[in-house]
Amino acid sequence: MASTAVPFYSSTIPKLTSKLNNLIFDPHVSLSFTATSSNEFGNRFSLRSTNSRKPRRNPTPPAASMIFPQNPVLSDVCATVISGFVALSVLRVWQETAKRRLCDQKLNRKLVHISIGLVFMLCWPLFSSGYRGAILAAITPGVNIIRMLLIGSGLWKDEATVKSMSRYGDYRELLKGPLYYATTITLACALYWRTSPIAVAAICNLCAGDGIADVVGRRFGRQKLPYNSNKSIAGSVAMATAGFLASVGFMYYFAYFGYIQESWEIVLGFLVVSLASALVESLPISTELDDNLTVTLTSILVGSLVF
Repeated sequence: MASTAVPFYSSTIPKLTSKLNNLIFDPHVSLSFTATSSNEFGNRFSLRSTNSRKPRRNPTPPAASMIFPQNPVLSDVCATVISGFVALSVLRVWQETAKRRLCDQKLNRKLVHISIGLVFMLCWPLFSSGYRGAILAAITPGVNIIRMLLIGSGLWKDEATVKSMSRYGDYRELLKGPLYYATTITLACALYWRTSPIAVAAICNLCAGDGIADVVGRRFGRQKLPYNSNKSIAGSVAMATAGFLASVGFMYYFAYFGYIQESWEIVLGFLVVSLASALVESLPISTELDDNLTVTLTSILVGSLVF
C-alpha cells in the first residue's frame, strides 16, 4: 500500500504552536530538541518543564534524631537521662551565680525562668514520636513539681534553689510561680507534645515572653500602663515580641525534624497568642494571681482557638 505524504507544515506547525504557547506562559519551561531530518523534526521535538527553584529538602525523619532508632524504649530512657542532666546543669549554673551573688537576685531568677524551659524543649527531638516519648519527656519537669512542693512546704531545705527561684528569698514562694512553671512544662509535654503549636506557644510565652518582660520592664519601664501602674509599656511590648519570636524559632526548629509543618497561618496564630498573653499579663489580675498561671492559661485557651 502506498504511504500518503503529509506536508511538513500541516503536521509540524500546529504541534509547535501548541507547545510554544505553553513555553510562553510557563516561566519554568526549558526547551530541548534534536532533529536529524525534516521528517523527524516533529516527532523528536520536546519541551521539558523544570522548576527554576530547587525543590525543598524533605525534613529529617524524626527517628534520625533518636539516640537508638532501632530500640525506641532504650532510646527514650537515655533521652530522659540526658534531658534531665541538661536541665539540671543549667539550673546548677544559675544556682551558683545566685550563691556567689554575681548578679541581682531578681535578674538571676528571671534568667532561670527564661532558660530552663527553652533549653529543655531543645531536647524534645531526642525522644520517640509516640505517647511513651511524651510521658518520659514529662518526667523531668514532673520531678521538679515534686521538688517545688517539698522545698516550698519546708520539708526539704535547699537554699540555692530558693535564692535562684524566689523574689524575696522565701521558700514558700516556690509553691506559686515556680510550681506553676514546672506544671506548665509538664502538661505541655504530656498533653500536647512537640507536634502541637499550643505547646510551643505556651512554653515560649511563659519562658521567653514573661521572662524578658520583667527584665526589660525594670530597666526601661518608666512609662507605666494607664490601667496598671505595676506594669510598663516597654515590658508588655518586650513580652509580646520575645514570646512571638521564640515561638516562630521553635516552629522552624521542630519543622526541621518533621514534627510541625511551618506555615504563615501558624506564624499568625503565634502572633495572636503572644499579643493575648502580653495583654493578660499586663492586667492587675496577673499580679494578684500569678503571671505564670495567667500567661499559661491564656496561651492554651487562645492557642486552642487559633490552631
